[in-house]
Amino acid sequence: MKFTYLWLYFVAIIASLGGLLSGYDTGVISGALLFINETWDLTDYMQGILVSSVLIGAVIGAATNGILADIFGRKKIIMATAIIFIVGSVLCALAPNIIVLIISRILVGLAVGIVNFVVPLYLSEVSPKHLRGTLVSLYQWAITAGILFSYMINSAFAQAVFNWRWMLFAGVFPGTILLVGMMFLGDTPRWLLSKNREDEARKVLQKIEPDVDLDEEVNHIKATLNQESDDTKSKKIVLKKWMIMPAIVGLGIMFAQICTGINTIIYYAPTIFKIAGFDSNLNAIYATTGIGVVNFLMTIVAIYFTDRLGRKPLLYIGLIGVMLSLLSLGCAFQFEAVLGANLKWVAVGSLVTYIICFAMSLGPVGWIIVSEVFPLKIRGWAMSMCTVANFAFNFFVVSSFPIMINRVGGAITFWMFAAVSFLCILFVYVFVPETKGISLEQIEENWIKGIKPRDF
Repeated sequence: MKFTYLWLYFVAIIASLGGLLSGYDTGVISGALLFINETWDLTDYMQGILVSSVLIGAVIGAATNGILADIFGRKKIIMATAIIFIVGSVLCALAPNIIVLIISRILVGLAVGIVNFVVPLYLSEVSPKHLRGTLVSLYQWAITAGILFSYMINSAFAQAVFNWRWMLFAGVFPGTILLVGMMFLGDTPRWLLSKNREDEARKVLQKIEPDVDLDEEVNHIKATLNQESDDTKSKKIVLKKWMIMPAIVGLGIMFAQICTGINTIIYYAPTIFKIAGFDSNLNAIYATTGIGVVNFLMTIVAIYFTDRLGRKPLLYIGLIGVMLSLLSLGCAFQFEAVLGANLKWVAVGSLVTYIICFAMSLGPVGWIIVSEVFPLKIRGWAMSMCTVANFAFNFFVVSSFPIMINRVGGAITFWMFAAVSFLCILFVYVFVPETKGISLEQIEENWIKGIKPRDF
């Protein structure tokens, strides 16, 4: 790492704590659910509502805060999400009944929805083009760190009094660190220039990228901002014909990321392990912690290769692996009678393979692509739209999973996800451009010129 980029990496790490919080609140419910169900005997339907309630808030957060990020800046919105995370975690821990817990989880989801678009947006706009993929990947890595952290917290409090309450409360600590850390960071140069705050933009650029030619960089960003100066409203830009393709790419990659089943694994891994034959809540949570470790470590692969190998090769490798592991997991449940006690180990192997393939591809690369393909003037709004779609897909998948696995069985459920994975491979081949090493401004110019995704 060059010394000149140390501040840039510090900025990226602090901002990425938003991803850690998102991952924590995604993963913590997996273990907490086992004990919440002992406190209040929940039906399959209520379990689905409780787990997916965070996604209701996430859809609202993503839908309402894209424009706010463009108005008030990326930094202030990230700080606001930290406060919401802290308050929501406290309310979850103190919930006197299931209704209050669901409402509190919706509040936490509001912050999850905001942070999932504003942090990748912030990182993409402070990153040099040759490091953009790596730094935006840090966000996904932070999500996996948050998921792992939540699994470790679940293991630590599994045998404690008020176990699930402590599990949900622990999110206060990373939320506080994010809030304090963001106080020392600046906003993005691109947003500052969009608000005619050139002096501040130059100071931020000089700090995060000391070797840059300030005049050239500032002029380049200004040229992009002025390119469509006659369009004063986002709607006029969205309605332009050339915007159809980036919209397809953004929404399609969100579909691929979620509808290949990742959050059925993250939210329900302990439940899946218990169905597969693990005899206690504690053993199921320990097995899930192993999944979290693999998820965390394999995301490093994406961070290393995304600016070396490229986005599309990682997507191909990952999606093929995801499809095969889902087929294997479905077969394990289909031939449960034959496998007997070995079922749980086939399930573990299939889930580990799935997580390896997802963590090195769709997880980080999906957010990288979404942060890159939209034009600057509407990037905040467009990423908000994609994040809304992400959480809408997520809500449907997560809320329906307990019902599906109990009504049609594990085999058909996981084979359906495998079929979706195959369709997503075709989508990547036809529609997704390779954006490695291309500036955000050049990507926008390619769309305007009508260059096909495979010719980028």
